[in-house]
Amino acid sequence: MIVRRKRLTLMPAIALTALALIVALPMLSSMRLYAATAQSYVTVTVRPGDTLWSIASTHAGPSSDVQEVVDRISSANHLQGGSLQPGERLRIPE
Repeated sequence: MIVRRKRLTLMPAIALTALALIVALPMLSSMRLYAATAQSYVTVTVRPGDTLWSIASTHAGPSSDVQEVVDRISSANHLQGGSLQPGERLRIPE
């Protein structure tokens, strides 16, 4: 008795791929991608006696938390500590 193996064909794989594309493409086309808004900065030159807190409080809005502004300034300028040098230029996120 001769036993024949069933040969696997590519047809089921092709059919499943086509079905997946038919389902996925309409969902992908309805998605909207939004780019992050560009961050704008004001450049400030540190004067003698300026502190990070004083600069942040000057640029914080009336309802802004000054500590959050300090954190954003530190992050934007890659500051490790709170010490500033007169003449140093800082980017202040708006």
